[in-house]
Parts: sequence; structure tokens; C-alpha cells
Amino acid sequence: MLPLRNIYYENEINFTIVMNQNQAAKTLGDWAYIAIAEHYKKILKHESKVLKDKDPEHLHQMRVGMRRLRSAIAGFAPAINLPISVSEKNIAQIAKVLGKLRDIDVLQETLITQYHPHLPEIEQKKLKVVLKSLKKNRKQAFKDVKVILHSRQYVQFKTSIEAWLESPNYNAIASLKIQQVLPDLLLPQASSFLLHPGWLVGITIESGDVIFAQNSTNEKLSKSENKILHYLRKSAKKTRYNMELFTMFYGNLYDDYLKKITQVQQVLGTLQDTGVLVKFLASLSDNKPKTYLPNLVEIIDKNRRLKLQEWQDLQKYFLHNRRQQELRAILQYPT
Repeated sequence: MLPLRNIYYENEINFTIVMNQNQAAKTLGDWAYIAIAEHYKKILKHESKVLKDKDPEHLHQMRVGMRRLRSAIAGFAPAINLPISVSEKNIAQIAKVLGKLRDIDVLQETLITQYHPHLPEIEQKKLKVVLKSLKKNRKQAFKDVKVILHSRQYVQFKTSIEAWLESPNYNAIASLKIQQVLPDLLLPQASSFLLHPGWLVGITIESGDVIFAQNSTNEKLSKSENKILHYLRKSAKKTRYNMELFTMFYGNLYDDYLKKITQVQQVLGTLQDTGVLVKFLASLSDNKPKTYLPNLVEIIDKNRRLKLQEWQDLQKYFLHNRRQQELRAILQYPT
């Protein structure tokens, strides 16, 4: 296997592109190293700026790096031996703290840019009270981020992953050519995505055929349905991250499906964000957000209905038997 450590320590290098152009990355282990190094580099790049707290985009990018690292570790698990401090569970605990702060930032940005300009003056004043409460919550969330990034847990995570990158430890299967194992690497996650129960939210099955409900965009999702869709979004995200690592081995159809999977993640993410927003407004208005901010809630409901329509379109797309077969076939034949 290739000695990749020198490439890792170069600044601002896209490892995937470098290795692809040089035709150097040939084995499963090579690509595992590239993915772990690239995502860890992204985490380090934004760490100090997250602590300075001048631009929320750095927090977003660091969190994305954490998520992608988790996905890479899970996807390449058969090929690599990592220290316990670099486990999925440990990374998830760190990322969860970052996520709480990021969620508040998203709420603030959404209220200020998407909703505030469209509200009457009386509701704009009330919205300031909401934003003030969010600001207070954010202060505590940022304190938690500072604690975790200075914690022994996070320091040990960095020390361990850097030691592994300096002297990687692989399983025997890591020596196989990437093209040989790529279908087995991607198909399990794709199958998990396609078989997720979230696809069946809002539909019925009669004699094996999928029946879509009429006027489903006017229906409110139950708490359990929202939870299922939340986990489908996570599955879409994991599938997307894994597929993005290997676009150079496939063609245009692969890219098309990757875009559709990204849409699933984005649409379900927006649905989740609107649900969190309404819940937060309810907590500030004695569970009467429609009375306290009627115009705001009406706009949120309208946006939610539009996203539910987009969601139903994506349901029809991915529940189509031909498309499921086509995606499986594409993944089986890397070039």
C-alpha cells in the first residue's frame, strides 16, 4: 500500500483529486486513508475559527467534517483498525455538541432572512423577543462547544487519529483493488437507504402496489412520522457522503442519483427545521404560536406544504421499481 503520510501534511490539498490524477490510490486501504485524512483536515481547518465565533459558517463546516469522517469510518470499517477514541460513537458525542449550536444558528438565520421581512410590524417586534431568547440559548450552547473542544476526549481523538495517519493500521482486505470491493462497499448503504421505513410515510400498500394518498400535502405528520423521516434524512446523508467519495469511478447516471439523494436530505432537513421552529415558538407562547405570531406560523405552514409536495415527488421517484433496479445496477459496475 502507498505511503500517503507526506500527502496528508500538504496544506489545502483535495486528496481525492490528487490521488486520482496521479493514479496512485489503487487499494481499499488507500481510499480509506484518503477519506479519513481529508475529513480530519477539514475539522482542523475550522477548529480555531469555531472557537473565535466570528462566522457561523466555520461551525457548519467543522460539523460537516465530523459527519463525513463518521461516514467514512463506518464505510471503510472492514479495511481499517482505528483506536477506540476515533470510533463512530466518540465522534458522534463530539459532533452532537457542535450540532446543538449549529441548530440555533440555523433558526436565527432562518427567522431573520426568510421570515422577518414578510411579517407585519407588530409581529416583527414580537420576533425580536424570540430572537433575544435564542441569543441567550446560543451563549450556553457556545460555552458547551468550548468545553468539548478543550476536553480530554477531543484532545485524545486528535492525538489518536494523527498517530493513525502517521502509521495506519489495516486489515488484510485493505490490500484489494478498490474496483473489486467498491460494489460491496456501496450497496449495503444504498440498500439500507432504499429499504428505510421513512419511504412509506403517508402511503398505503395494496396487493403489493404503492398507493399515494390524495392531498397528502395538507396533512400534518404525526410525531412518530416526523421521527422516522428524521432518520431517513440521516440515512440519505450517510449514503450521499459515501457515494461522493467515489464519483470518479462512475458516470453521469451515478451523479444524477447522487443529486436526488442530496435533494432527499435537503427537503427532509427543511421539514425538520420548520418543525423545530414551530416547537420553539410554542415554548415561548404558552403553546399558542398561532395566537402569538399568526402570520409567521402561516408562512411556516405554507413553506412546509411546499416541501411536503417535494417530498412526495421524491417518494414517487425512489419507490419506482425501475429506478431502484437501475441504482443497484450502477453501483455494481465501477469503471
